[in-house]
This record gives sequence, structure tokens and C-alpha cells, in this order.
Amino acid sequence: MLRVKAGDLDKMGLLFERYHRPLFGFLYHMTGQRDVSEDLVQNVFFRMLKYRHTFTGDGEFRTWMYHLARNVLADHVQKNKRSAHKYDVADLVETIGGGAAADEPIQKEQELAVLNKALSKLSDDNREVLILSRFQELKYEEIARILATTEGAVKVRVHRAMNALKSLYLRIENGSKAHEL
Repeated sequence: MLRVKAGDLDKMGLLFERYHRPLFGFLYHMTGQRDVSEDLVQNVFFRMLKYRHTFTGDGEFRTWMYHLARNVLADHVQKNKRSAHKYDVADLVETIGGGAAADEPIQKEQELAVLNKALSKLSDDNREVLILSRFQELKYEEIARILATTEGAVKVRVHRAMNALKSLYLRIENGSKAHEL
């Protein structure tokens, strides 16, 4: 990024190749919409070019990039006043479900549907911290810099977000089973 800042704009292609997938994953899990997420990724890279002078090189590039991504997302949400979310959360089934994934495809599909619903009911803050830590696999230290807080606060937020997600998951799951009876 320092080379891009110095005027070597060809290096932007290298940054795009390295970081467009993680950015897309973050934005997709926040919006639940593939097309919107692709557009937002493009906007993040546009802002990287536009605001390249703000990158100092003191901190990690990813931290600066996720700051931009959060701002692009906030602008999008403000413009569109949040549409419905649909999440692909297969990665969290074992964590929330409390055990091994189901052997039967139908049962697994039902668990994913419940998890999707639970994740969509989380607050934006809880969903964001879970996406950064679980899906983007960022270290707590990096998340702390992105969110402008302490590492300890991030650990607490992730723990509370997981508990909230688990509680919502179990509540929805138990409600579904009650309807089956």
C-alpha cells in the first residue's frame, strides 16, 4: 500500500488479488447479499485509491482496509436502511449446535436454517465481531484496532456474541420442535 500511496497504482491489482476475497466474505456475512457485497468490495478498493494518502504504514494494512470496509458498509446501510439478511453460516454449526454436525442432509439443512435465522437476529455489533473473528479469522488484537477498542474488550464482545447467538439458536430450535409436536 505504501507503493500505491507513492504513486505506483499498478500495485493496486496485487492488493485486490490478495484481499478481495476476505473483504467479500466480511461484507457478505454482514449484508447477506452477494451482489451488494461485490459492489461494496469495489467501493472499498475505490476508497483505498481515493484515500491512499491517509495510509501511514504505522499499523497493519488489513486494519486500515477493514476500517474503510466498515465505513463503506455504514454508508450503504444508511442509504438503504437495512434490507433482510440471509446468511451462509455453515462454519458455525458445530460451535453453536454443541456437537458434531448432523449425518442426515435434511437435519443439517434445518440446523443451518435455524442458525441463519439466529444470526440475522443478532445486533449488528455482535454479528460484526463474530464475522471478523470466526469467518475472517482475525486475531483479537487486529479486531481491537479495527474497532478502536482493547483486546480484552474484543474477547468479551466475542464471548457475549457467541452466547447471544447460542441463546437465539436454541430458542428458535426449541420453538421449531414445539411446532412439530
